[in-house]
Amino acid sequence: MAPKKKIKAVVKIQIPAGKATAGPPIGSSLGPHGINIGLFVKDFNEKTASQAGMIIPVIMTIYEDRSFEFVLKTPPVAVLIKKELGLEKGSSVPNKTKVGKLSKAQVESIAKIKMPDLNAASFEAAVSMIKGTARSMGVTVEE
Repeated sequence: MAPKKKIKAVVKIQIPAGKATAGPPIGSSLGPHGINIGLFVKDFNEKTASQAGMIIPVIMTIYEDRSFEFVLKTPPVAVLIKKELGLEKGSSVPNKTKVGKLSKAQVESIAKIKMPDLNAASFEAAVSMIKGTARSMGVTVEE
């Protein structure tokens, strides 16, 4: 068995799918660790090309020998809700100004997408989390 590599850093960043560049925020986040940013950008853009328009969270593990691994997560719930409703942004006053309405089916489809990354014990708990995020954005949810 090969010896374990020593971890130098774990970096979490959110990048638009298929649009990574070596400039900020990627370059400024990864540059100090001395990894090949061009290689990361190429790999990331290839893996996320099909998800254009989404924000993809990435958890990057950087090792002492300057090699790296990265894990792609599902887009944030707020991004999925905005895409589902075609919104530019959520409400600045969510208790007073409503910006859209989600159906039960839309909430369930978002919950299915997010389920692998949520710490929900059940699908119902995941649906509840999605509803909470929607309410905090000024989106009403049909029961």
